Amino acid sequence: MQHELHPAYGPVVFRDKAGDFAILTRSTMTSDKTVVWEDGNTYPVVDVEISSASHPFYTGTARVLDTAGRVERFERRYGRREAR
Repeated sequence: MQHELHPAYGPVVFRDKAGDFAILTRSTMTSDKTVVWEDGNTYPVVDVEISSASHPFYTGTARVLDTAGRVERFERRYGRREAR
């Protein structure tokens, strides 16, 4: 990469605020907040609202929408569409 053209790319800790989960990776994101990681080094930390540790799809707590029931309820309420 060309210097002064791209942002600095370095280690950053992403911490999930909803779940007790953090991951050390490399990113161009920066932060004023820091955290001491397991290896004893201090890294900038970016707090995220949701991650795979707290997202309902990945944790298995996602609700399944009843699309067939919704279509039937719509047809009862507004009538069935006539064939063309």
